[in-house]
Amino acid sequence: MKFILNERLIDTDLPAGTVALDFIRKDMKLSGTKESCREGECGVCSVLLGTFRDGVVEYRAVASCLLPLGELDGKHLVTIEGLNLEGLSPVQDAIVEKGATQCGFCTPGFVVSLTGFLISSPDIDYESAIDALDGNICRCTGYVSIRDAAKAIVKLFKHRLSDRSKRVSELVKFGALPPYFIEIPNRLKEIHTDTKPIVMHKDGAIIVAGGTDLYVQRPFELETAELEFVSQRNVSDIHEKDGEIIVGAGVTVEDMKKSPIMKDYFPDIRQMLNRVSSTIMRNRATVGGNIVNASPIGGMSIFFLALDALLVITNGKDKRTVPLREFFKGYKKIDMHQSELIESVKFPVRQKFGFSFEKVSQRKYLDIASCNSAMSVVCKNGVIDEIHISAGGVAPVPLYLDNVSRFLEGREISADSVKEAWNIAREEISPISDIRGSEGYKRLLLRQLVFAHFINLFPQKIKFQELIEGGEI
Repeated sequence: MKFILNERLIDTDLPAGTVALDFIRKDMKLSGTKESCREGECGVCSVLLGTFRDGVVEYRAVASCLLPLGELDGKHLVTIEGLNLEGLSPVQDAIVEKGATQCGFCTPGFVVSLTGFLISSPDIDYESAIDALDGNICRCTGYVSIRDAAKAIVKLFKHRLSDRSKRVSELVKFGALPPYFIEIPNRLKEIHTDTKPIVMHKDGAIIVAGGTDLYVQRPFELETAELEFVSQRNVSDIHEKDGEIIVGAGVTVEDMKKSPIMKDYFPDIRQMLNRVSSTIMRNRATVGGNIVNASPIGGMSIFFLALDALLVITNGKDKRTVPLREFFKGYKKIDMHQSELIESVKFPVRQKFGFSFEKVSQRKYLDIASCNSAMSVVCKNGVIDEIHISAGGVAPVPLYLDNVSRFLEGREISADSVKEAWNIAREEISPISDIRGSEGYKRLLLRQLVFAHFINLFPQKIKFQELIEGGEI
């Protein structure tokens, strides 16, 4: 593997599964990148990962504790040391001036994430800056001073970084990046390798997409295992074709959130997907990986089930199409052979449809769902023409509420119809009591989420008070 670490070209034959955090700290002795949770939950190990695409380098903040070295081949890895200048950068200066550091353990992660925001964010605004920091946790400051630092950075650069194609050179000019960044595109050209066709050629190899689940569950096994990386296959595109939206399995959750195509059809997608993990995780977590993981509360599974999506599955030679609602066969059991991977997820373009995604967790953000649900609906003259509802956390699998969806089709939008639909859903789900809540609690949550879908999409027709009168959990 060849990649650039800060300014230095690295040529290594270490196992592809070696965790980047360990390589940075133990092999390269760069201690600014901190070690803490090793689950991508805290942000102290945040680094920038630069990928050469279409003649430019795209930088994203990621958690190095879940990043295998095999993903670095042909890329630019930037630690806090790679951002240092002779004096403080504007980001570092803002953090100092606003009192946004105390013990300092988390500070490198905040500097890296804020700098990544300046390099890559389409919009230099306060809301986007806070989004960029949402995976970084601080125990000392209470966050007010950190938000003040983000606000100061936005004010300083809002009108200075209009042209994204010149973003790096402008940041170098303003002293926010070291000058060596200018030469990185040309240096990456020399070691860059193109994406490969989808061919599975290593028997027994473990397929790694984002690794955000695998490296939490099986870190020691992956360190020395034979790995195949989805990111090195040509499956990371979102496009519209023949009346369908096709989402490559390698598309990250953050890709979906920022996709112009997805924004056109899901205007609230930013708010929806901000509830799914954090930026440093969404920058790595993929659509295909989330679905294959088969978690009963998988956010992407729930999202696409409500669109009645199809999976395109390939073994590198042949392809087959499987409805997502038929893909999950039992707890962590899926309709896919070891020699196969998901190539894409696709769903039909629906005109004038409503879509709602809801999630409840102990914390509003940065937490695993106790229960989640999504719904898409097409109405004509007040009558439901097509509807699909999904539910997570209430069955051994991400659940498509088939009986409920079939019941509602052809019915008028009314509180009575929704209450009757919930009575059907009560028999369709099978929640269990676990660490995220009791069976009864999860039933209550799903009822509230189903009600929320209709209240959000049809506020003139349905009121919450009408739904809960005389209802049972």
